[in-house]
Amino acid sequence: MNQFYNKHFLKLSDFSKENIYELIKISKKLKYEKKNFKEKKKLVNKNIILIFEKNSTRTRCSFEIACFDQGANVTYLNIKDSHIGVKESLKDSARILNNMYHGIEYRGKHQKNLEIFANYSTIPVWNGLTNEFHPTQILADLLTIKENIKNKEIDQIKLSYIGDINNNISYSLIEAASIIGFELFLISPQKLNFSKNIYINNIIKKINNNGNINITNNINLGIKNTDFIYTDVWLSMGEKKSSQAWEKKIEKLYTYQVNKLLLKKSQNNNVKVMHCLPSLHLYKHYKNLFTKEIISKYNLYNGVEITDDIFESNNSIIFQQAENKIHTIKAIMMTSLLKEEIF
Repeated sequence: MNQFYNKHFLKLSDFSKENIYELIKISKKLKYEKKNFKEKKKLVNKNIILIFEKNSTRTRCSFEIACFDQGANVTYLNIKDSHIGVKESLKDSARILNNMYHGIEYRGKHQKNLEIFANYSTIPVWNGLTNEFHPTQILADLLTIKENIKNKEIDQIKLSYIGDINNNISYSLIEAASIIGFELFLISPQKLNFSKNIYINNIIKKINNNGNINITNNINLGIKNTDFIYTDVWLSMGEKKSSQAWEKKIEKLYTYQVNKLLLKKSQNNNVKVMHCLPSLHLYKHYKNLFTKEIISKYNLYNGVEITDDIFESNNSIIFQQAENKIHTIKAIMMTSLLKEEIF
């Protein structure tokens, strides 16, 4: 029996370094088989439900394609059109769905709700995103990193995450660095938000206990000799997106934009640029999000958190990240639903 059978995938810290490396290895093989038309359908007659409390493009498509490729049946459920958590408790919904499905993807607001759901579920539950964590994204990122390093292992890289560090990508990268041991620099004028949230407090403890994880507002220090530069939108999903909220973030972060000057500071001609998407790099797509005065004041005509020329450059591996979610999500589902070894 494979070691992941019937296990939930809620956050990276539930797994060891060896576990994560094994999932990456399986994902690479699944990607190879799909690309070379050698894939075998091993999830035929498995019923999968995808529950979305928050909207999605890449995560939903990746889960659906992974299911279709493997012959599974899929139900998409927008939580707004269901009774989950409203007329019906999370634990009741979990117990009902246990009798109908073989696996559950849940994309919602709060990690604690996901944990409640999983606690009452006898079938695997997979985290499609919460406010605190985005483990399916980071696993795809780690596969992408593995594909773009030569003569190194993942635990030997330096990754520089720049911009807004109080979001689920930043928190999940901290988890990944604490488990795997790669050097992580969080570059921002912000501090990590101390809150009563147990998951965020645990993240802060990881920083205090791991010398490979650093927080700095010094761009030169954080970027120098890095292998990967990672950024995300400056206002996360769930935050109020008023013009005033945008201006507060932009005022703090505009000098932390990923642009040509930033890449030069890395002193690495082969530095790779990452973004979990969606991205505000095209002026026509974000010009109505905030006022013309803000755009003019901070010179945001060529992108916000990342400029369009860098987004479209040869340094960018952003679309590789997006595609790899199919393969890593497939690995997560297959290993948790099948008793036998995948390969």
